[in-house]
Amino acid sequence: MQKYQLKVSELYEAGHTLAWPYLSKVTYPWEILSEIKNLIMEIGEGLDKEKYDNPLEGVWIAKSAKVYPTAFIGAPCIIGENTEVRHGAFIRGNALVGDNCVVGNSVELKNVIISDNVQVPHYNYVGDSVLGYRSHMGAGSITSNVKSDKTLVSVKSPEGVIETGLKKFGAMVGDYVEVGCNSVLNPGTVIGCHSNIYPTTSVRGVVPSDSIVKSGKGAEIIEKN
Repeated sequence: MQKYQLKVSELYEAGHTLAWPYLSKVTYPWEILSEIKNLIMEIGEGLDKEKYDNPLEGVWIAKSAKVYPTAFIGAPCIIGENTEVRHGAFIRGNALVGDNCVVGNSVELKNVIISDNVQVPHYNYVGDSVLGYRSHMGAGSITSNVKSDKTLVSVKSPEGVIETGLKKFGAMVGDYVEVGCNSVLNPGTVIGCHSNIYPTTSVRGVVPSDSIVKSGKGAEIIEKN
């Protein structure tokens, strides 16, 4: 039986992001998008100075992190412990990147929460989104965060349409999700835990947990065996 997950408590395990005390207070994860800038500043001010450097105003980088010299880190931003930010990465700001993550070459991040042990390693754009623990974005996969007609984004759930009131909303990706290469997560996409998105798939709406989404004439969703 397919299980649809929309709420924070259903999509994310507790404690795998510094944003958890804030994220856990909202019902749906997209409700945190407008607060990411403020929560980063509040968290940053309280970080352990023995573990984090503060090279620029509004930027905190763990001393154990590896940031390549050609990467751009815009404020406000937190880069977690043992995380690697590779050549040519463009972190525009409003980005909270967890521990043990990879932000790869030509990756762009903007207004995001990246949980611990997440990989966005090659040519990814992730904007106005939340990525869950141990999720992975294949090479070239992106979140599309604005509708082509510029109207407000809604979430089309099995229980009905949920109006978000947001013009910019990429994807809410649950824990342990695998997104295949060159896939597009359309505005308002929610992907349940332990699901797999096959390469080159265009995804929209709500994907149940433990599902596989395949491309074709239309995206096909099947349960895992």
